[in-house]
Amino acid sequence: MIPIKDDIPTRTTPVITITLIVINTLVFLYEMTLSPQELEIFVHKYGLLPMDIFQLRFDKVITSMFIHGGIAHILGNMLFLWIFGNNVEDALGKIRFIIFYIISGFGAALLQSIVSIAEGSLNIPMVGASGAISGVLAAYMKLYPHARVAAIIPPFFFMVFVLPAWFFIGYWFVIQVLYAMIVPSSLGGVAWYAHIGGFITGWVLINYLLPKKKPKLVFYSYDTRI
Repeated sequence: MIPIKDDIPTRTTPVITITLIVINTLVFLYEMTLSPQELEIFVHKYGLLPMDIFQLRFDKVITSMFIHGGIAHILGNMLFLWIFGNNVEDALGKIRFIIFYIISGFGAALLQSIVSIAEGSLNIPMVGASGAISGVLAAYMKLYPHARVAAIIPPFFFMVFVLPAWFFIGYWFVIQVLYAMIVPSSLGGVAWYAHIGGFITGWVLINYLLPKKKPKLVFYSYDTRI
């Protein structure tokens, strides 16, 4: 499913969300200037190998979150970040949102690394913002379960479906779990366990980082004209 928009307004400009999108985009544009050999070196230097996190290479956890493997990879991630991240940032505040995003990324990296090591996939670097964004999805689902998300569901590309957030994100999470069970990490491609790890981290973490006074947005009457 491809989200288009939601019906939750924001009270403030999502500066952090926009900044993350800009940085990710700039890094990807730089990647596009590299030759295949240079790109491989770049990914192995700044991407996260499974053993890195256990060797306390936390710098590589951070840098790996800003590298993407292709145009579809970055477009999908930035679309999800924009639609769901602005509201989570609004609820948490700027500083808490940064902390939340980074810790969700660490949770994603940890679970994917554990699984990769268990499967013997030690030389496949993990890259992408999707682990951290999975945490954002979990927070959004918890904060705004009844928000409505307009989405396109392939192959019905000319139809827009309006779905409750709990269904859209819940369905997305089930898909991640199913693929994680079916596709070995040794095949590379999508880091399904990173998505799961980031989601679980975000689901738990939002309880501790959310300001005690819940944002009024939770209680808004949703616009029927999505």
